[in-house]
Amino acid sequence: MPDAGRVPTALRARFRAAAIAATAFAVAGAGVLAAGPPAAVAHDPPGIDRFLRALAAVESNGRYDAVNGTSGAYGRYQILPMNWPRWARRYLGDAAAPPTPDNQELVARAKVHSLHHWLGSWDLVAHWWLTGNAKTDPATFSPFATWYVQRVMAIYDGAASGEDGRTAYQESEAGAIYGGGWSRAEHDAYAGDTVAWSDVVGASATFAFSGRSVVWIGPIGPTRGRADVYVDGELVKTVNLRAGGFRARAVVFMTSWPEPGEHTLRIENAGEPGRPVAIDEFRVGD
Repeated sequence: MPDAGRVPTALRARFRAAAIAATAFAVAGAGVLAAGPPAAVAHDPPGIDRFLRALAAVESNGRYDAVNGTSGAYGRYQILPMNWPRWARRYLGDAAAPPTPDNQELVARAKVHSLHHWLGSWDLVAHWWLTGNAKTDPATFSPFATWYVQRVMAIYDGAASGEDGRTAYQESEAGAIYGGGWSRAEHDAYAGDTVAWSDVVGASATFAFSGRSVVWIGPIGPTRGRADVYVDGELVKTVNLRAGGFRARAVVFMTSWPEPGEHTLRIENAGEPGRPVAIDEFRVGD
């Protein structure tokens, strides 16, 4: 995955302009507005604040006055001029509302809120934000769109996994007890360059800790399996690590408690043989 600094602004603008042009052509050919999510949805989806911070970081470095010289996109979230009046009318009740910082936040939050309820995951929302396209298979994303989504989600995952004061424990030094057949794999994107992995169904890793929250970070991708997650001996979730594209460090599972205490987290391979489950890092909040 290329570093953000290696994608020039002008090149990125051309990619965005091409995506916008393709979407506009498809819409014009159909003679209708592109399908979209409903205007009103219920509760905030989990992680919306982290996602907005990540989106703003990639779009504008968080600047409310940023302007794209090619597309005319404006502000912290780089909303296109053709979209602002419609979105302002929909979410602010006034198509002529100016794109002040407060209005940018209100409109962007409402829009990504609706998109998440429509598309179901933040990586698909990020792809839509760049392209206006509701593709659901990351394997069909363009190379630039793949980079863009990975960059947004890497920042999102980082905000969830340690830039908030949690203590990091790499898989090799976490004091976790591994059973059932685990190995080590190397990749320069992993914390400490290694992960613990197993493709043996039933293989488990148990991590004991003291705190009020815990996060499991690990890779996801096309070849990955499923894992049962037990907290304090109780099965709380089965997570699917399979994804259209590889991400070395994703937040696979997280949970928290009102007060700190002694807890255990057990991860058990629940997938089909040959599909690995991997652990890169645990993060514990006091």
